[in-house]
Amino acid sequence: MFRFLKKSVVSFSIARICSRNMASQTIGKKVELHVHLDGSIRPSTIWELGNGDLDAIERVAYEFCEDAAKENIIYTEARYSPHLLTPCADTKNKTEISPRDVVKAVNAGLKRGCADYNVQVRTILCCMRHAPEWSRDILQFCQEFKSDGVVGIDIAGDENLCDNGNTPTQKKHIQVFQEAKALGIHRTVHAGENGSAETVAEAVDKMHAERIGHGYHTLDDEKLYDELKKKDIHFEVCPISSHLTGSVSADWTKHPAIRFAADDANFSINTDDTVVTGGPLTADYNVCLNKMGLTQRQLIKSNFNAARSCFLPEKEKEELLQELVDFYGTQD
Repeated sequence: MFRFLKKSVVSFSIARICSRNMASQTIGKKVELHVHLDGSIRPSTIWELGNGDLDAIERVAYEFCEDAAKENIIYTEARYSPHLLTPCADTKNKTEISPRDVVKAVNAGLKRGCADYNVQVRTILCCMRHAPEWSRDILQFCQEFKSDGVVGIDIAGDENLCDNGNTPTQKKHIQVFQEAKALGIHRTVHAGENGSAETVAEAVDKMHAERIGHGYHTLDDEKLYDELKKKDIHFEVCPISSHLTGSVSADWTKHPAIRFAADDANFSINTDDTVVTGGPLTADYNVCLNKMGLTQRQLIKSNFNAARSCFLPEKEKEELLQELVDFYGTQD
């Protein structure tokens, strides 16, 4: 559950700095597509639930809804790896708990939270690059729980394990994503964060990704970038997270999101892991406005981009877009 412990605690000071100017509060209703459930746990809950069980997992999901509502996020897609959460859920009672049990617990927490806080939350299930034996489970869960809010499949982990599909490990992942496309399961792929533009090309060409998690190093290959813009591939940008991981330049004025915005590329603003970044989505918006020089209009447009690129069924997507139009008055 605690993947965020691997990153630097300096994130908390960054969030405090970013929160000094709250101009982004004028950006009202928001849509967020890239946020890890297991990296968005309240610090108070972490200490209370140190031993964990399925009730703890359900509580984390429930509180996620409340926190989203406080940020005026009207729709979000929370992603997680059921397999990585299984040991956490198993520590209290020492009973055998399966990844399927974890998915059910998350679904239950989100169902209650969405009802109580009037927010829409769907989930994306994550494969992990280091564990190809889990990927077929994930594909099965995406089918099994489609009617319970699971809207897509993702793959995360060390991009150095990508090799253009040449090893048996990566071939297994690629095959699962190809089957996901055939089954009508939506697909997003972590790529081009710390990895090269080639990992992005693999994600789109071989794994049929509709969205790219991060994707900053796409800009290292102008031809690829032009192709992705033409295909309207969505970039899930996480400003503060990308700064903390060293995925982008330390100079905020050189962040890839500035180029995406200038080119009117399809991108959105997201947190990634709120405990890591030390603040909510508002902090990322403040960075965009105050350090990167993006305009409020560009940030509003990014929310429409997110709504257009979300994994909801078309009718529900249209309703989400209409809610944004009703609030902002325009899609531009």
